[in-house]
Amino acid sequence: MESVFSLLQKNVLDRRSWTTRQQLRIAIATWIERTYHHRRRQPRLGRLTPVEFEAIMNMPAALAA
Repeated sequence: MESVFSLLQKNVLDRRSWTTRQQLRIAIATWIERTYHHRRRQPRLGRLTPVEFEAIMNMPAALAA
């Protein structure tokens, strides 16, 4: 399993050069929130990704409607 830092290096830092630290900071935060946290399996969610967990939790609501 790759570490978060190697994934960050490959997916954000090595993709382009950054002119300011603020741009890099925003790119890192965006990658973490939009990509990493949505794909990483969460122990608190029964080893499901947040997307999988939301799909399971929303299914009963859709069936009730």
